[in-house]
Amino acid sequence: MRLDKYLKVSRIIKRRTVANEVCDAGKAVVNGKVARASYDVKVGDVVELNFESRSVKFRVDKVVETIRKEDVSSMYTPL
Repeated sequence: MRLDKYLKVSRIIKRRTVANEVCDAGKAVVNGKVARASYDVKVGDVVELNFESRSVKFRVDKVVETIRKEDVSSMYTPL
């Protein structure tokens, strides 16, 4: 699954277009390397998002196309 879609499905970022902009701005780092929106997310990847006011770091635990709102927390583990 693409990185921008994963961020949207996991509800880390509300809209896919915003997730795409974050990736294009170079603020998404996967396993220590700057990643583009088209990066293929895999289980075990460590993703870090650097926003102006804060930073979010998490490990990918599950990759699914659709998920219920209640089950989103099983998709990643905050670090």
